Amino acid sequence: MKETMEERSLDKADRKILRFLQKDGRMANADLAVKANISAATCHRRIQMLFKAGFIRSIRALLDPALLDLGSLVLVGVVLDRSTPESFAAFERAIREIPAVLDCHLVAGDFDYFLKIRVKDMTDFNRLHGSKLLALPGVRQTRTFFVMKEVVDNAPLDI
Repeated sequence: MKETMEERSLDKADRKILRFLQKDGRMANADLAVKANISAATCHRRIQMLFKAGFIRSIRALLDPALLDLGSLVLVGVVLDRSTPESFAAFERAIREIPAVLDCHLVAGDFDYFLKIRVKDMTDFNRLHGSKLLALPGVRQTRTFFVMKEVVDNAPLDI
């Protein structure tokens, strides 16, 4: 009977595969196998198991937001009017429907949620804020932070 990822922990080769794929998801299996010091067949099998076990959720391209006319990054802290499971669920369902929202995190502290949003410019954000964000279920208050410089963004996990 073959071993699955659920039955064992990540070993050195698995971690190498994950590190290299984080840096270049387009790396050919043969090249990845050489870098991980395993055979191409073993590498392919391990990648399939890493997908199946959920260690790799997807592989996708990183796009340049400025070239796509989405050069403004905005962080928004959101406070809801109630802290109930129902109000959280309603907000979370609605926020998933706004394509400009890249990330939404439930947080502890002064805010209930932090949003990471990409827009063209301040005017574009103002439109989104007035028409969508303030209309989200249960929103009592928002606080907006325009990012002046992206110092670290979407860094690979340290594995």
